[in-house]
Amino acid sequence: MQVGKHEEDEVARDPDTIERDIEQARDALAATLDELSERANPKRFVESGKASVRQRLADPRVRYPLIAVGLLIAVALLRRLFR
Repeated sequence: MQVGKHEEDEVARDPDTIERDIEQARDALAATLDELSERANPKRFVESGKASVRQRLADPRVRYPLIAVGLLIAVALLRRLFR
């Protein structure tokens, strides 16, 4: 008898209730899509990457060795130009 009761529950749904459920599902889907599009925004990735690089370069353990490497490359180029 359980099968008959289950079928009655599905058939007994009011069209207004079904419509409300569809609208709620549609709104939830729209909100989810908006959130996903915001997360996947390329500009956001670029800004996040810039912030990460700036944070790394602010660390003296990274900044000073990079400056030293840049100076060595500059000196090597200048020596090669003036030889």
